[in-house]
Amino acid sequence: MSGDPEVVVIGAGPNGLAGACVLARAGLRVLVVEAHPDRPGGALASDAGTLPGFVHDVGAAFFPFAQASPAFRDLRLDEHGLRWTFAPIESAHPGPDGSVAVLARDLDIVERNFGSLQDGGRMRRVCEWHQNIEPSLIPAMLKTFPAIRPALGLLPFAIFRLAATFMRSGARLSKAWFESEPAQRVIPGLALHTDVGPDDMFGSGIGYMLAVMATTGGYGVPEGGAGAITAAMIRKLESHGGQVQLGARVKSIVVRDNRAVAVVLADGQELRASKGILSDTSAPALLGRLVDAKHLPGRIVRKMANFAQGWGTFKLDWALDGPVPWSCELAREAAVVHAGDSLEDLRSFTNEVRGGALPSNPYLVIGQQSLSDPSRAPAGKHTLWAYSRVPNHAPEGDWAEIKARFADTVDARIEALAPGFRDRVLARRAVSPADLEHMDANLIGGDLGGGSNAWHRQLLFRPVFPWFRYRMPVKGLYLGSSYAHPGAGVHGMCGYNAAHMLLRDL
Repeated sequence: MSGDPEVVVIGAGPNGLAGACVLARAGLRVLVVEAHPDRPGGALASDAGTLPGFVHDVGAAFFPFAQASPAFRDLRLDEHGLRWTFAPIESAHPGPDGSVAVLARDLDIVERNFGSLQDGGRMRRVCEWHQNIEPSLIPAMLKTFPAIRPALGLLPFAIFRLAATFMRSGARLSKAWFESEPAQRVIPGLALHTDVGPDDMFGSGIGYMLAVMATTGGYGVPEGGAGAITAAMIRKLESHGGQVQLGARVKSIVVRDNRAVAVVLADGQELRASKGILSDTSAPALLGRLVDAKHLPGRIVRKMANFAQGWGTFKLDWALDGPVPWSCELAREAAVVHAGDSLEDLRSFTNEVRGGALPSNPYLVIGQQSLSDPSRAPAGKHTLWAYSRVPNHAPEGDWAEIKARFADTVDARIEALAPGFRDRVLARRAVSPADLEHMDANLIGGDLGGGSNAWHRQLLFRPVFPWFRYRMPVKGLYLGSSYAHPGAGVHGMCGYNAAHMLLRDL
């Protein structure tokens, strides 16, 4: 790069890189500084964490929003080597009683296998209606709030029907729509990808979106690992002259005359930014540590000190000697398997985690990437990836003391649905909330969601009113992480929107 950067982007996660690509494409000199010494990507990366030849995603692994994301479509990452693979079934929800409901891009499969034929027909009609409104709905949800122009495409009737859907809890919506237990557990179960429980007010929206988007964009698996998305974004950035500097941890942001003008690295180096600074960090880190409190309103400082995080995450990776021997045949073809026995089981899980306890019968999101991407494992072998939600802090002792014990609980949970699973395990890696935060400082207490996803922490309250449109209280400073609207999910929209806001201000 010739001369000082005009924009410094803090953090090389998917949002930071999406924002950096937009800014570099606009002709600005962009430098991305990343604390990790060895790789960009944050939680969007892959490694050989169990045995040689097995490729595991260290964080995010399945990407329904990536297929529909205006940011990723605009950046055209396929031109930079990104390739997607898909399994025949996107999501299977088997129960210990042998029942199952599945989601797939082929709606004939959904109709035949969604608890009952009646519930399958109802789900098909919901998905067909959603397909008609998705081209307007996705921009309305993901672009800078309020996204009035795309929302106009939903008027007059679609927006009222959506409001009636989103205003319910996941359990109430499922009971209103479906009669069978397998069908009723799908939407509330999908909402538990975040910290939204089955009976939470306005809690149906997340589960609904993950359900219907499984039938449109699908749960895609990037060929070669999640790190392939990061690699494509780096190539895009470099094609426009942008650069990434690894091992560059930001210690503070320099503010003069109420304007962010530079970042100071941990080694003392100061990097000037004449046009702006875009931060792909947590809101508490940006406004509670990097910017001196004297430059911020007292209310914001207090808010950051007590910022509401989402639940912790306990993740596991396995190297397997063969595919998982699910009792449910349809689960053997699914990209993702969700282990949640019933609505009551999901309620008990939610109550245990919110009470600060490790779940006794953990709800699991289980990823089978090697089914559609054989490059993830040696011939005849398979990888497996899973997580459960847990408290942010170890309920007893520390995570090092209880990690193996809870991992055994997860193994037993899978074994109950797939007898013989443990015999196929060649190696296992357990990753606690503390391990996740050590890997990526944005994942505070293992929170994958950029803070709580409760309804009253969205839209104009994300991260805090009135700074919900990426501009921060200090001029020239923008928050473009999942702590900003529209929140978590590998779609790049937080950084993409923040970059466009910066360009608008310029």
